[in-house]
Amino acid sequence: MTDWLLPARLRPVIEAEYPRFSATEMARRRTAVETALAQAQCDHLVFYGANRAGSAVQWLTQWPVTVEAIGVLTPGERDALFVQWINHAPLAKRLASEADVAWGGESSIRAVIAVLEKRGARENRVGVIGPMAFAQHAALAARFGKIVDLNRAYVRLRRVKSPEEIDWLRIGAWLSDRGMTGLRDGLTVGLTERALGDLIERAYMREGGTNVIHFIGTTSMHDPQLGAPAQFPSTRRVAKGDIVFAEISAAFWDHSGQLRSFAFGEEPPPLFRALHAAADVAFDAVAAVLKAGATPAQVIEASGVIEDSGFTIIDDLLHGYGGGYFPPILGSKSRPAGPIPEEPFDAGMTVVVQPNVVTRDGKAGVQTGELLLITDAGVERLHSFPRGFARV
Repeated sequence: MTDWLLPARLRPVIEAEYPRFSATEMARRRTAVETALAQAQCDHLVFYGANRAGSAVQWLTQWPVTVEAIGVLTPGERDALFVQWINHAPLAKRLASEADVAWGGESSIRAVIAVLEKRGARENRVGVIGPMAFAQHAALAARFGKIVDLNRAYVRLRRVKSPEEIDWLRIGAWLSDRGMTGLRDGLTVGLTERALGDLIERAYMREGGTNVIHFIGTTSMHDPQLGAPAQFPSTRRVAKGDIVFAEISAAFWDHSGQLRSFAFGEEPPPLFRALHAAADVAFDAVAAVLKAGATPAQVIEASGVIEDSGFTIIDDLLHGYGGGYFPPILGSKSRPAGPIPEEPFDAGMTVVVQPNVVTRDGKAGVQTGELLLITDAGVERLHSFPRGFARV
């Protein structure tokens, strides 16, 4: 397997027993959240995650959410973090060393309410970040009145990445490159889509990567029936003359990186060459526009080659990424994603550009793209895997 280059300075991060962000970085995040709290006229924050979702928990405590985790942030106090289940608490105490960690007992939300009461929380002065369930929200509201939704404020805090976060995203991109390489190098006739997922994950697991997604699509290039990678693998077997395309994100502790198409066993026919050519030109045109101060409208205009070529898209053209699927989320002229945002791009944002160019009937398509860092002057690639429509 080609071992795409990872900067030597990042090796100690992935080789640590459990990697950690610096105290300076964690203090930066806390200060940002405390400012958002003050702007919302809140005294306390409850941050929530469950079933491996809720990135604010890890961002503030360095504990990746497992079953359920609920934290309390109060300016001037140590964070309190309650986790489920009891066997998860020992490791959470090691990783979330900035917080006072405990098992949540029969009800973590009750434990949180007790902490808020002890800290003198007042009605209508408690904010929440995270995908809190109805029952937990109802319990908070019954005791503390109107609960302030700070999720939009949190998204704004996460859009521009710190230098440390960008470094961890470089690792995630490197791991994702390994997954794509594993798919490319292991492709052979007769493998099911399930087996392709095994090729992908096996390529990065030993380096500390975990699966975020590997959406896989296989279909004949001579009788195509699939325009975009599927979210769940089928038992369909790879055959000569297929297109194999995948959307792969391997994560390094919630920081992940990518999308490629392969022609299997023969050169792609004219339709697929045209589809991928349009995708490549669209990617280059969007990347040429992106820089601090560029607008979403300029990105959509730059992607017009897709429609000029007689095609459209299924998947989003561009979205913010890194700690979540963030705005702006953009479609194309023929497949809009809602009103076009006006807010310009900022330096330090990371975005995925991913032209999924398809025929108008949606039966034939390709996908390419990758994670990019926006700078004042343009963009920086975070991936090393080569672009283009490769024949395997």
